[in-house]
Amino acid sequence: MASKRYRKALELVDPQKAYPLRDAVGVLVKFPKAKFNETIELAFRLGVDPKQSDQMVRGTVALPHGSGKVVRVLVFAKPGPAAEAARGAGAEYVGFDDLIKKCNEGWVDFDIAVATPEAMAEVRKLGKVLGPRGLMPNPKTGTVTEDTAKAVKEFKAGRVEFKIDKAANVHVPVGKLSFTPEQILENARSVVEAVLKAKPSGARGIYVLSCALSATMSPPVPVDTKDFTAAA
Repeated sequence: MASKRYRKALELVDPQKAYPLRDAVGVLVKFPKAKFNETIELAFRLGVDPKQSDQMVRGTVALPHGSGKVVRVLVFAKPGPAAEAARGAGAEYVGFDDLIKKCNEGWVDFDIAVATPEAMAEVRKLGKVLGPRGLMPNPKTGTVTEDTAKAVKEFKAGRVEFKIDKAANVHVPVGKLSFTPEQILENARSVVEAVLKAKPSGARGIYVLSCALSATMSPPVPVDTKDFTAAA
């Protein structure tokens, strides 16, 4: 059964309406608050078939106001300039053989994994451990790079990854409820733009079928997709 707070929030949402993004944010920030700083996310239902290789949707987006989350970054790099640069940029974990061994044993206590192209020959073997958790470095998301310092700084500053799931949904965090409505809106607009840019070449018909904005413990607020489906 839904909580009293959830039911009160639900009363503020018109089920027959899809809200312009700004209005959706306005509704969301009026919801009764939980006892912690909830994460806000945009959820997209896309008109693509994720089983088709030419219809995958994946990418990263730099949130103008950050994600509000402390991001723990691991960098796979052999001893040398790339490893030192990653440490200097603030990566929590930097290493090669030691970290590969640790991950092989099931350790995944980090949020983002970055790897140099040279390191990927071995890191690829961690597919069964990192893949299901969405932690496998990938050139498309900027996590396979020689410029480890830049990658570490960007992810710590609020660059987030997104990837379509098996049901053709994409969930992307856009900040915390402690953010101002304008910060939430600007982050959300950046996410919409990034998801539209990630439209695959094999997509046909309507790309964004529906979109909703929600917080961790809130009901979803339907977002009007007319403005951005036209731009897809």
